[in-house]
Amino acid sequence: MLDGAMRKIIDPPLNRVGKWLAAMGVSANSVTLAGLALGLLAAMLIVFGNYSAALVFVLLSRLADGLDGAIARATRRTDFGGYLDIVADFLFYGAIPLAFAIANPEENAIAAAVLLLSFYVNGATFLGYSALAERHGLSTKDRGEKNLYFTDGLLEGTETIAFFVVICVWPEFFVLLAYIFAAATFYTSIMRVLRARRQFSGTTEDEPE
Repeated sequence: MLDGAMRKIIDPPLNRVGKWLAAMGVSANSVTLAGLALGLLAAMLIVFGNYSAALVFVLLSRLADGLDGAIARATRRTDFGGYLDIVADFLFYGAIPLAFAIANPEENAIAAAVLLLSFYVNGATFLGYSALAERHGLSTKDRGEKNLYFTDGLLEGTETIAFFVVICVWPEFFVLLAYIFAAATFYTSIMRVLRARRQFSGTTEDEPE
């Protein structure tokens, strides 16, 4: 919901830093992998109960996630770069709830499992919609220049990062917050499915009559 507005704020400074890094010879893919490594380190710190340090690495990871696109825009965008970025994002988004489950399985495991299920369903609706949008020649730059078609929704990347920040600051409320965020994520998924039904219900050449 907030990604479109956030892009207008963060893109100009990110683009300036991205141009500087590109001039230094830093590649977008290397920053993507660095961001993933930082995110996985954050998850490891959560496992060991070091939530304050985890918060720092969560934020550094997301900074790298923004910079890789800025570097790509300053040099050359590739399909593989976009593919690597989305894979890294999904791995990061799954690692944080898993880390909370491992850190305190007695209290957190079921809530983390429900949250991960909501992420799984949301990811399926997001990627499926993107594939259909590509097939139908749809495009949008509301969330910056992307290799995939990004649909809007109640919860997007900005809200997810904010959620991760909150549960790192107040880990004792993880269970309650995880259920609330999972419910909102399921709602986002349902709305996307309904939007896809409206957008893509026409017969295609590959469908049987």
